[in-house]
Amino acid sequence: MKKKVINTSNAPSAIGPYNQSIKINDMLFISGQIPLIADTMKLVSGSIEEETHQVMKNLGFILEKAKMQFRDVVKSTIYLDDMENFSTVNEVYGSYFDKGDEPSRETVAVKSLPKNVRIEISMIAVNQ
Repeated sequence: MKKKVINTSNAPSAIGPYNQSIKINDMLFISGQIPLIADTMKLVSGSIEEETHQVMKNLGFILEKAKMQFRDVVKSTIYLDDMENFSTVNEVYGSYFDKGDEPSRETVAVKSLPKNVRIEISMIAVNQ
């Protein structure tokens, strides 16, 4: 088993003692991403749609660095501070996957998230 750190400057740098992702053999474990813009490290402050798109872009940059795509994602976890946003987030999130090829997933309501954001998403992908 070979462990490799995968980080990219296109996604926000870690704001704590972790890496953006870790690749072990053909599996990529992506740390939770929030709606931060990499070059400014500022949060997207807008609609939940805009925030979700930024999170998905950040995840996409990490997948790309690992030479993977959203079709390689097998598991996602979505953390929301308010389940009232579930259907909107679900619609944006789903637009990044081919119909019928979506990964397994759970969505969890939490009291709060880092930097008081409304959404965070982590993923596991496998080279296929």
